[in-house]
Amino acid sequence: MSVKISAAKCAHMQALTTDRGIIGAAAMDQRGSLKKAIGNGKGIAPTDVTDEMMSEFKQSVSKALTPHASAILLDPVWGMPGARARSENAGLLLSYEESGYDNTQPGRMATLLADISARRLGELGANAVKVLLYYTPFESAAINDVKHALIERIGDECKAHDLPFFLEFVGYDPEGGNEKGLEFAPRKPEVVAESMREFSKDRYGVDVLKVEVPVNMKFVKESRGCQGQAAYTKTEALDHFRAAAAAARRPFIYLSAGVSHDVFLESLEWAAESGAKFSGVLCGRATWQEAIPLYCEHGVPALDDWLMGQGVANIGCINERLEASATPWHEFYGASDPADLIG
Repeated sequence: MSVKISAAKCAHMQALTTDRGIIGAAAMDQRGSLKKAIGNGKGIAPTDVTDEMMSEFKQSVSKALTPHASAILLDPVWGMPGARARSENAGLLLSYEESGYDNTQPGRMATLLADISARRLGELGANAVKVLLYYTPFESAAINDVKHALIERIGDECKAHDLPFFLEFVGYDPEGGNEKGLEFAPRKPEVVAESMREFSKDRYGVDVLKVEVPVNMKFVKESRGCQGQAAYTKTEALDHFRAAAAAARRPFIYLSAGVSHDVFLESLEWAAESGAKFSGVLCGRATWQEAIPLYCEHGVPALDDWLMGQGVANIGCINERLEASATPWHEFYGASDPADLIG
């Protein structure tokens, strides 16, 4: 077996997964988007959303959902109270990047948190480092070369400290088009697949690819979320799931990308139907976003009530799909047990 990892990294991976080796993680590292949503709900500017609001929302989500999740993704800015409040069974991923991207230059460049390093994330208790990168193979070679170098550096940092590296990449249109619109939909499968192919390379040191569903479900003719216009048939969509999975040389998990709970469930059902060997999810807004208006109008007690009821039900539905169709991360490498990869 050519893939080998350290005993320390293997232990971290096991802390992030179920007993079967499935990653059923909740995501609560949203910052700019959460500020905007809370601001809209309260009728205030995002800049008027307080640190306390951000931290208490994240803490409630962590407390309610981590008993039912293998791990939770949080940020070191407002997420540490949530990290301390998580269930003992749940591992911890921490974000390394600033929220959003640098809009003063082309290419949606990522910026790392200035006072954070992989070492410091480990000292905060992280079992893994997560980085979000806006990426498309259709961007200029010069811009992508800078992004490649950034990921190489982070990969080396994580390797030096035996921390798993989860890389999330989100596609976009370098011409400024709407990546959630119909025009971009036919290009999305190639953007996702080629990004998976690129960052599977050994030089980046990525341990788990956190990827978008390779089609926009609202533009698949036979999907429950189709809104009329279509960019693909179901047969074509399933082929795109297979093509993206075939491009991966690392275990990969799906992100929910802000879609509704029902749309994300259907995406997982189609991934399973296609035979894609995904190893789980890192699911955020699809699980808890409907609770934001309740929090804004009625505060933490209403948020907690919703999370303990509908939020737990939502994550339970996702866990059922994972139990039925996800592939343990170590089996991606042909290992029957994670310990077989230690070397």
